[in-house]
Amino acid sequence: MKLTIALAALLALAQAGEKGVDVSSSVNWSCLKSQGIDFGIIRGYESSGNVDSSAKANVAAAKSAGIDNVDLYFFPCVSCGNPANQAAEFISAFKGVVKRVWLDIEIYQWSSSQSSNQQFILELVSALGKSFTVGIYTNLNNWSSIVGQSWSSCSSLPLWYAHYDNTADFDDFQAFGGWTDPYMKQYEGDATLCSDDVDMNWTKKSSTKVFFTL
Repeated sequence: MKLTIALAALLALAQAGEKGVDVSSSVNWSCLKSQGIDFGIIRGYESSGNVDSSAKANVAAAKSAGIDNVDLYFFPCVSCGNPANQAAEFISAFKGVVKRVWLDIEIYQWSSSQSSNQQFILELVSALGKSFTVGIYTNLNNWSSIVGQSWSSCSSLPLWYAHYDNTADFDDFQAFGGWTDPYMKQYEGDATLCSDDVDMNWTKKSSTKVFFTL
């Protein structure tokens, strides 16, 4: 009986998942940590084509508050062109600061040519992938409009998808772009926590491993 109860408790822990926030400005990480936030994703590159000058200090503040799992997101400037140069600027600023970057692929100033957009994304992935683990942030609507729902050349990368149903699970997920198993979900946008403007995210505890000794 005791083993059964312990097993159930450990499995529940493994399935519980973790909650995090993504932000585009400095926030009170100590307060967020006290509210149960496990990870943070901070804007590192702006849609205007510039490195976010506050990002490095924001990463340091999050880690100082005890939030060790910190990533950056990259909002590309399509109208600026030259994705390799944008990636180089990002790498110069953040190599060694974080290990993972998420490419923000949402409807904003993209070309009307899906093939051009596909090539732009692939060039960013290739360049950034030399220094970071790369993931994709998007959703079914954005992906379908920008590159086509069935385009699957990025399906080997982890997917962070957006669906504001205020529910921290993947039960709502619809496969697209070759992805069938998302990594993370942005389930609430423009939330207020610790008086800061944040987006709420959830992921499974992929690092959780359960071992038993009988």
